[in-house]
Amino acid sequence: MSFPYSYATLGLVPGLILTVVVAGLVLYTSLVLWEFCLRHPEVKDVCDIGQMLFWGQRWAWWATAFMFILNNTFIQGLHCLTGAKYLNTMTGHGLCTIGFSAIVAAVSFFASLPRTFNTLAVLGTASAFFTFISVILAAIFSGIEDHPAGYPKFGEPRVLAIPEKGTTFVAGMSAFMNISYTFIGQITLPSFIAEMKNPRDFPKALWAVTIAEVILFSLVGAVIYAYTGNQYYTAPAFGSLSDEVYKKVSFSFMIPTIIFLGVLYASVSARFVFFRIFAGTRHLGNHTVVGWASWAAILACTWVLAFIIAEVIPFFSDLLSLMSSLFDSFFGFIFWGMAYLRMREATYGPNYWKVRGMRGYLGFVFNLVLIAIGLLFLSGGTYASVQSIVDGYNSSTYGTAFSCADNGV
Repeated sequence: MSFPYSYATLGLVPGLILTVVVAGLVLYTSLVLWEFCLRHPEVKDVCDIGQMLFWGQRWAWWATAFMFILNNTFIQGLHCLTGAKYLNTMTGHGLCTIGFSAIVAAVSFFASLPRTFNTLAVLGTASAFFTFISVILAAIFSGIEDHPAGYPKFGEPRVLAIPEKGTTFVAGMSAFMNISYTFIGQITLPSFIAEMKNPRDFPKALWAVTIAEVILFSLVGAVIYAYTGNQYYTAPAFGSLSDEVYKKVSFSFMIPTIIFLGVLYASVSARFVFFRIFAGTRHLGNHTVVGWASWAAILACTWVLAFIIAEVIPFFSDLLSLMSSLFDSFFGFIFWGMAYLRMREATYGPNYWKVRGMRGYLGFVFNLVLIAIGLLFLSGGTYASVQSIVDGYNSSTYGTAFSCADNGV
């Protein structure tokens, strides 16, 4: 529901093109990751992959683990704030925002308790279904309303095919990263592949998900942008609905996703820690008191930390962008370009790009470009995030730590 913001900043045509391109890159890198996992069934998570890509160096495992846990925890914190945003919207700020965040963290903790992905798969299916209903309703409501929220303060909505004159690099990069963050999720895939009954079925699910994402994100983003223009968009776009009933109904269908995505990242983090503490013991696969108590304690730590991070940092959204720039550059692009090059070298030898003819040269160049995109994400994205933080301080738009202020849309 933040795609209308990206399209308003980038222009509709570049925004739609970038949506398809980013989706294609994530599809390709996910297939590379899948191939890597099939070649190395001993891989449990992205940290093992990080160590293997950097020639078995232990420091690479620890560096990847640090990025992995911190990335997941910040995403959990984002969902604490998103849940508080929903509750504030529904109740008209009926409780201090800190209290709402704590409620969401507590509910998410209990939803995280299942130790296998079988139960999470059910929640994930429900999440996908209700999210589809939510965004379709938001698009329909945007179309049938007489005008968006805030109209006519800024005149008639202006819809632009290209970026508006004066759009800064920071604004454009932030909009591009917003599209990218929505698709990038490869960090969780090794854990999924490891638990699949038949890992070779993974590409079928990946293609289905990617096609559905491109159609849904592009259609909903473009439709809502067409009715809100450059003046009346909000992120999330529910805030652009002027009718309170429309806003609350469409936003309410997002509840399963608000809970599920935070739960997913919490579960992946907890599995990472749990598997290494109890590797080779009966607590790993059996229902023991020690095993369940430890699992619950690990999850509790992640949710308490996520809640604290979400509340103590007044520029949380910009900090999340900064962390994503630093980490998703590796987890979304650089790792998988390197993985392709390492796998082809192992199969065809040190001159692998030559012995395969044109296919070898194209694969070699494309994956170098993929690594370069990751480096752009790392450098340009980090700059844009830091500059946004500086601009926020200069304009005094940030709140305070542990604020009760209303963050509803």
